[in-house]
This record gives sequence, structure tokens and C-alpha cells, in this order.
Amino acid sequence: MDLYSIDKLMHETRQLAAKYREATGSTLPITGEIARFDAARALNLSLINDPNSPIDATGKEGHRQDKRIIIKGRAIFDSSKASPRIGQLNPEQDWDLAVLVLFDEHYDVDEIYEASREAIADALDNKKDSNRKKRGAMSIAQFKIIGERVWTRENGLETDVWENQDD
Repeated sequence: MDLYSIDKLMHETRQLAAKYREATGSTLPITGEIARFDAARALNLSLINDPNSPIDATGKEGHRQDKRIIIKGRAIFDSSKASPRIGQLNPEQDWDLAVLVLFDEHYDVDEIYEASREAIADALDNKKDSNRKKRGAMSIAQFKIIGERVWTRENGLETDVWENQDD
């Protein structure tokens, strides 16, 4: 199956998931797979297609090159509610970066954040609730604080350095 077909399938999947939620009030468990697809495209990652692998992708270039990456996704349906949590983050596993893909109510990417395993381990060590710490539970708000926004819908990839030099 070529990339165009996958793009089309993902577009249809987003529409179906949004319509399903609108009709039933429940969500389909597809956010993780859409997040993997979108993160790989936006951040130039190579997906690992092994369901037994603790990582989802590896970086191809820049500071992500050869880094082992886990990808989490979360759709935000009502931003006025308490900060939702993301899936388990286990700093004891063998990975380098965690990427969090945030979707709007139509499952379109709004923002992408990334955080190092060290930053996540430190944040989990500082948690007062030991049960949540053991499970690797973290809120989206906390991930945003310790992580770095690397992609936005408006601007695409966020870059730290802008150069305007004549060569």
C-alpha cells in the first residue's frame, strides 16, 4: 500500500472517529495509531512496526537521529475540564524521547511536544502520589511543562534558531 493510500485511510479514520464520538459520546481506541502516523510525518521518524517493541519510532535526523522514541496521543474534546492524563510512561524501559501528539475534536493534530526520558523520570520522582508514580501517570499539563513544543498546526516544526545570513 502506498503513502497516498495510507494518507487517505487516516483521513477517513479521523472522520469516522469524530462522527462516532458525536453519535455515541464514546471514543474509538485509535488515537495511538493516528498519533504514530502523524508524529512520524511531522518529525521525520521511522516507525517501528513490531507490537512487542517498547518503542514506536526512531529519529532520522537532527537531535532525534537514532533516538528511540515512544509516541503518545490524546484528543482534547473539552479544554475546560481537568487536565487529562496520557498513557503510561515508564522511564525504566529503554527509550530516549517521548512524543505527545495532541488532537482537536476532529482528530486533527493541534500540537506536538517532546520530552526526554530523564525529564520524565525526574517529574515522576517528584510526584507525591506514589500509586500514580508507579504507574507512570502524568497529566498533559505536566508533560507540557517539562517538555518542549516541537510542532504546531499554524507553524509546523518549531525551530529554536532562525538564521538570516548571507553566504
